[in-house]
Amino acid sequence: MKEDNKLVSVLISVFNAQETISNSLNSILNQTYKNIEILIMDDCSTDNSFDILNSFQLDNNKVKIYKNSQNLGLTKSLNKLVDMCNGDIIVRHDIDDYSVEKRIEKQVKALSRYKLDFCLARATRMDTKKPIPRFSFYLPDKFVIKYKNPFIHGTLAINKDVLLKVGKYDKDFYFAQDYKLFSDLLANGFKYKVLNESLYYLNMKNNISSNNKNEQKYYAKFVQNKTSPKK
Repeated sequence: MKEDNKLVSVLISVFNAQETISNSLNSILNQTYKNIEILIMDDCSTDNSFDILNSFQLDNNKVKIYKNSQNLGLTKSLNKLVDMCNGDIIVRHDIDDYSVEKRIEKQVKALSRYKLDFCLARATRMDTKKPIPRFSFYLPDKFVIKYKNPFIHGTLAINKDVLLKVGKYDKDFYFAQDYKLFSDLLANGFKYKVLNESLYYLNMKNNISSNNKNEQKYYAKFVQNKTSPKK
């Protein structure tokens, strides 16, 4: 198989996202890169999310829908999807965001061309239309990560074997799991690149981060202090 035509597994966790599912999921189904599978875990939604997801599965064999028997949170839901996916490359996508059409194509090409372990990109905030990260993008990531997460989780494209090498998402981090993952990846010296191009539109309102600011800060401190929240 050509390096730039590997199977890509897009992993999405969903909880009560009936208003954003259609636009978000269509942005993945409309990607110019076609060799994909889309694995979605419904984390016990109490709205119509699961029914909407099932309608997508009926219309497209690339979409695979799963449902947790109880609400597990993002970390455990993503780890379950990692264990079930078949792709050599894992791409993250959040169900209240959307990806530009060439996002996966460009990231797969970058992984191959630069022999990267993982690849990220800049994004555009939906509310302000401004790029993110902004100024911190021009600072060394190893400096920024001491104080905050320098990357957009939803833009992650990573070789599956690399994600497995770092132990997937740390199960002890109910929040800030992406911050912990990126800290582990940088600490282990994996090769990466952040594309200086907006390939993703990021929702910053009423999302997991904005709705759980205190919890995010609590878990982020453990990343910064290189300790574990596990009692």
